[in-house]
Amino acid sequence: MAARLPEMRDDGFTLIEVLVAFVITMLALGLVYEGVTSGLQATRVSVRMQEAISRAQSHLAAVGHGMQVMTTTQNGDDGSGFHWRVNMTPVETSSGSTPTMTLYRVEVSISWPDANSEKSMRDVTLTTYRLGTATGASR
Repeated sequence: MAARLPEMRDDGFTLIEVLVAFVITMLALGLVYEGVTSGLQATRVSVRMQEAISRAQSHLAAVGHGMQVMTTTQNGDDGSGFHWRVNMTPVETSSGSTPTMTLYRVEVSISWPDANSEKSMRDVTLTTYRLGTATGASR
């Protein structure tokens, strides 16, 4: 009787299979990382945008209640990198007579530096209309 050789079994993985699995895992983790960082960046932009809108609404609320309704442009800094500008201009009317009340267009713009780019700015502008006297005093 001839001696039988032990059978060879493939119970493990080859080196190339392990390397391919490792590369696929790294690519998947890279995509997950990119997705998470993009989501965080969008969240930061959204939070700053909401803060800018809130600040613009506050400036609009001050027009006629502490800030006189008249033809003017005012600006300043709110802090945290936010710069504001309020522009009030009278709206032209077709009336030939001299009115006692004038409709003013009020624009409030808030701008701030973009965190993604050092040279660019983001901004939001809110517009409304307010009544004021023809001489500029608010009512």
